[in-house]
Amino acid sequence: MKLKKIHPGLAQSLEEAGLTEPTALQKETFGTIKSGVDLVIVAGREEAKTTTMVIHVIQRLEKEFQESPRALIFVQDKAKVLEVLEMFKTYGDHTDLRVYGVHDKGDIDYDKNQISLGIDVLVGTPVRLGEMFSSAGYDINQLKMFIIDDADEILKLRHDTRIERISNGIAKTQRLFFTNTITDRVESLADRIMIEPLFYEFDGEEEEEDEDWDGDENRQ
Repeated sequence: MKLKKIHPGLAQSLEEAGLTEPTALQKETFGTIKSGVDLVIVAGREEAKTTTMVIHVIQRLEKEFQESPRALIFVQDKAKVLEVLEMFKTYGDHTDLRVYGVHDKGDIDYDKNQISLGIDVLVGTPVRLGEMFSSAGYDINQLKMFIIDDADEILKLRHDTRIERISNGIAKTQRLFFTNTITDRVESLADRIMIEPLFYEFDGEEEEEDEDWDGDENRQ
């Protein structure tokens, strides 16, 4: 993919997966996500939002580091957990990032034991993540990214309070929402847990030039 200072392992994995050119959404949001601001991205299901999310997590974290998770990703259900894990396996194949997924049908004690061995990215459903964070002592000060994928679908199921409770325990991190549409619940939660959130609504039209696509490295 044409991106300056992209992690070499990520670049190699993307090429091997046939992703040699960024999508319009990826080009238009790359600089903004990379800057570290809190952001709500609104785009249709066909715009590869989840792929965009995975690429940015790999680029930001780059490599294995310590034991506690540095990216926390909320997804809707077990099927989505497995989908996201497969994406990390494909696009992070040439990095040593440790990614683990949890869902409501899994064994919570087994999950806790596996996570205690050390991970970089934790993907899970709101219910299971809520249970784990309320009973385990994770060092959330290591978190660099707090992400909700398909935020409109998740919040429709009234997981607002559970997600907000976890967020409130985190002093500083980048918060990202990827959503198919902006709803009252999405907007309300963003206003409560984000710092001066930006709302970006993708219209499907690619700009002629995007200098940020070849910009500086992620802000730490």
